[in-house]
Amino acid sequence: MQKAKLVAAAVVAATAALSMPAHAGKTLDAIKARDAVVCGVNTGLAGFSAADSKGEWNGLDVDICKAVAAATLGDANKVKYVPLTAQQRFTALQSGEIDMLSRNTTFTLSRDASLGLSVTGVTYYDGQGFMVPTKTKMKSAKQLKNQTVCVQSGTTTEKNLTDFSKANNLNIKPVVFEDFNASVAAFFAGRCIAYTTDASGLASIRNKEAKDPKDYTILPELISKEPLGPMVRRGDDEWFAIVKWVIHGLLESEELGVTKANVEAMKNDPSPAIGRILGSKDDTGKLLGLDAQWMARAIAATGNYGEIFDRNVGKDSPLKIARGKNELWMNGGLQYAPPVR
Repeated sequence: MQKAKLVAAAVVAATAALSMPAHAGKTLDAIKARDAVVCGVNTGLAGFSAADSKGEWNGLDVDICKAVAAATLGDANKVKYVPLTAQQRFTALQSGEIDMLSRNTTFTLSRDASLGLSVTGVTYYDGQGFMVPTKTKMKSAKQLKNQTVCVQSGTTTEKNLTDFSKANNLNIKPVVFEDFNASVAAFFAGRCIAYTTDASGLASIRNKEAKDPKDYTILPELISKEPLGPMVRRGDDEWFAIVKWVIHGLLESEELGVTKANVEAMKNDPSPAIGRILGSKDDTGKLLGLDAQWMARAIAATGNYGEIFDRNVGKDSPLKIARGKNELWMNGGLQYAPPVR
């Protein structure tokens, strides 16, 4: 009898704990005090993070920052963008200069185990590829034997290139640049026969830098897995959970058909799942130290994940990148979010 009472008490305590409001955490406290999310982004990668002529930032990675700001501060414009090179990005996050890093960064074991940082989710499944001048008539990366390839240092790209060359006995000659813009300029100036980076980056560079994109061909092979996503510092589980669940919420809202245009109307939808994600029937925000409308604000600011993808890199953008592996799981892709409940 005594054992049964103890078990029952434990169950009640566990249930109560699940419904208790969470403390916001030190990172969110600092964000609220300064009234801005400080977000590390690329110095300029069209489709992902780039400033326009007015100094306004746009891109898929930028929209993740905006969604987090909308969820936490109620305003997607309350973001301070810090452009970072590949060499600067991890130090900026480790030192506390930024609150989150949303900068086309690959999730790997070495980074996960050694940097004191955590990946909050995969916002873009990518792979490393090669771009060559169309006039070379190359059809395969395996035709790069003894050729020069421009590559940026301080990235997984450099190591992947070396591994690919050794595995295929190609004797590729890397031409390494610390600065991203210098590496791109060198390729278009003809210093290298090929340029290598993530395939999404190749499409962005070709669209932005080439006088005529048709003069450059992206070869079909992808030589690596590059799951890209935002990172936060370890040690603040509450902030980690907020960024992670904003990403999950953007994906689940696409699954549920909730969009930037219909988010207000969908608050009246009878679906329990929609009611939870929009805060109209259940307050999931309290579990994150936020209010009930946290995800509704994020969707109203940026749209769901599909809208973010299409607008920045997909069918509605100059890049026209196919969803591919970034389709939802129900459509044959890899994007699968745990449920907001």
